[in-house]
Amino acid sequence: MKYLQWVLFSGILLMTGCMAQKPATQSGAADGDVPESTMQPLTEIAKPEVDPREGLVAGLFDAEETIWNLKKVSTTISPEDFIGTTNTDLAFKDNYVIQGNYNGFVVWDMTDPVNPEVVVDFVCPASQSDVSVYGDLLFVSGEGLGGRLDCGTDGVEDRVSEDRLRGIRIFDISDITNPLYISNVQTCRGSHTHSVLVDPADEENVYVYVSGSAPVRPEEELPGCTSGQTDENPETAMFRIEVIQVPLANPAAAAIVNSPRIFEGLVAPPQHGPTRAERDAIRKAKEEGAYVAYVWGQDRVISGRRLRNLLNQVVQERGGEGAPTAADSLVLRENLQARIDAMMGGRIDPDAERPGPNQCHDITLYPEVGLAGGACEGYGILLDITNPAAPTRLDAVADSNFAYWHSATFNNEGTSVVFTDEWGGGMQPKCRDTDPYEWGANAIFSIRDGQMEFESYFKMPATQTTTENCVAHNGSLIPVPGRDIMVQGWYQGGINLFDFTDPANPVEIAFHDRGPLSETDLTLAGSWSVYWYNGYIVNSEIARGLDIFEIVPSEYITQNEIDAANTVVMAYKNAQGQPKYQWPASFAKARAYLDQLERSRELDMRSVSMLRGALDEAEQLSGKKRASILRNIRGDVDAMMDKTSNQAKLAMLSSAVEELEG
Repeated sequence: MKYLQWVLFSGILLMTGCMAQKPATQSGAADGDVPESTMQPLTEIAKPEVDPREGLVAGLFDAEETIWNLKKVSTTISPEDFIGTTNTDLAFKDNYVIQGNYNGFVVWDMTDPVNPEVVVDFVCPASQSDVSVYGDLLFVSGEGLGGRLDCGTDGVEDRVSEDRLRGIRIFDISDITNPLYISNVQTCRGSHTHSVLVDPADEENVYVYVSGSAPVRPEEELPGCTSGQTDENPETAMFRIEVIQVPLANPAAAAIVNSPRIFEGLVAPPQHGPTRAERDAIRKAKEEGAYVAYVWGQDRVISGRRLRNLLNQVVQERGGEGAPTAADSLVLRENLQARIDAMMGGRIDPDAERPGPNQCHDITLYPEVGLAGGACEGYGILLDITNPAAPTRLDAVADSNFAYWHSATFNNEGTSVVFTDEWGGGMQPKCRDTDPYEWGANAIFSIRDGQMEFESYFKMPATQTTTENCVAHNGSLIPVPGRDIMVQGWYQGGINLFDFTDPANPVEIAFHDRGPLSETDLTLAGSWSVYWYNGYIVNSEIARGLDIFEIVPSEYITQNEIDAANTVVMAYKNAQGQPKYQWPASFAKARAYLDQLERSRELDMRSVSMLRGALDEAEQLSGKKRASILRNIRGDVDAMMDKTSNQAKLAMLSSAVEELEG
């Protein structure tokens, strides 16, 4: 009868504005055909034969672009003082995005993501101005030799100077439009990156883990700073990280409370050598007179900022001023290897057993699960951080396919972790058709009983040109309940999203890319870091400014999954102080789990259809009527456990329905 229709679940009957109940059946089946699924498992979805990221036209602000399963909301150019200087990492507070830059930092108001506005462009040069926030505090890293305590733009010329900043700056951003520089903590190797740990058991302090990768500064500049191997110098500032304690009631009193040697007992990891193309390039570079030195197990061209710093050192040592001369260049060529060896803590006998890493590049702290992932040169390290001031190593893994362990991202449950490999240091084109898929990629590990087990590699799959620096870089988890999805930057390889719910079979599900900055010259550009925050994907584009994207529904992700992710609203975010996502009760979350059960073919379509219809009816009601339907839905969901191949996912659905009951 037209006036009578099943709600398709639990025998609930809707009749002309009133409800009558029929006995529930085991299946709750309605008469009529069961719809066929329109979804396919992720690994069965066909990809285009020609990747649209290949062959894009070059340009700065007019490069050709391609986008897939994303919507670009806006692209905004950096402020004048920051154009032409490297944009770096991102942190988030309320409606603001804080973007680091080698010239300082920029605060963007993204209340209107279509037109983000600059509210602060704070000039305070340092490399690399890594940023994090907590409450009314902003932390900024400084590592290079030119950063000044007074944020001046004149640099620091002297080898030893009381004006030099190498460590962490602390700003008061209670009025974010007017940041106040309140303190700093100096470290022996500076701060290349840092991570803020908010201990759930400590309301009085936050902790900052500092990773410094530069040479140890002179002891005359900062007492206690010495270098060397631990067997020769037990007090060496190498082979350790720094833990800073920041009293929230008096952040100006922040100080180093521990320098744990988390690398103890590690030996040098296995390494892959250069590719044939790289060997040819080094030979050609030597023939053309380039500066070449042996670094990290192979010959490398010394260029760019590092070469300029070395030449400036030669000028300073002879008491000169101004630009380096031809004679300075000759002096550097004659002792280049010795200088590089000194920077790296001494030349190691190639026949001797070499020590393991003496630094971390980045540490991702996940206090809610008590773990941290340290990306530490030649190793990925798993740390126990239940005592924030005294982290201890649980496990360390090495991989001959990895050149430089760069960063880490956990899944929400802390049962797997993605490590990135910054092969080539971010300045080189490592996504060419001659580059192995496993090099400059991600390595995904499962975590079981404090040990990491390798599962798979994942790399941005599109071939890039020789003028595009491209390699794995920074990203974050996207809060789709029931799935592990990460958004990641690949420098001039663009950004992409990939699903690693099955860590052995990661699948790319979305991307955005631009053509190279230049058709002829290898110039630094692309995505330094890209993170999800309150419904948007925000990208720090090194040479251009700030990009904002949204995820759109596709074969790989449904509107329900997107809507459920967007129910997560955060007051602040630091990707390297990884938050544990919590989802409020919503019909979108329940429907997202249903979509996943359908996509993975883990529940029959008759049951999926009935559940969807029942949820639709429940959402139209309120009060006791809604609660009654939801209770019946939950009861039948629980009864379906023997009909699914994924009882854990069905239990998530049951829990999501229970939350809706209120």
